[in-house]
Amino acid sequence: MTKSKMANRYSPEVRARAVRMVFEHQGSYETQAGAIAAIAPKIGCIPQTLREWVKQAEKDSGIRDGVTTEERDRIKTLERENRELRQANEILRKASAYFAQAELDRPLKR
Repeated sequence: MTKSKMANRYSPEVRARAVRMVFEHQGSYETQAGAIAAIAPKIGCIPQTLREWVKQAEKDSGIRDGVTTEERDRIKTLERENRELRQANEILRKASAYFAQAELDRPLKR
């Protein structure tokens, strides 16, 4: 399964609950990794998946440095807009060259 399909496999509520469980119970374990390893099977995911969710939640809350979910979505939107504008510019450039050539090939009126 691709990463995008895996992201859609679990609802946002399940992800939030799993992250909340890690934060609430990490004091009961020696490390956060221990809490993740214990909680992941209860949620039905692998520890690496839960670890990524926890890392992103830490970024979103400012505990960890990195790009927040909101910033990542904004970057994605801007990249999509940029790609569309580049395509539109390329189409306009080709159309301009086509019509300029057609104008040059047209016989002169006298």
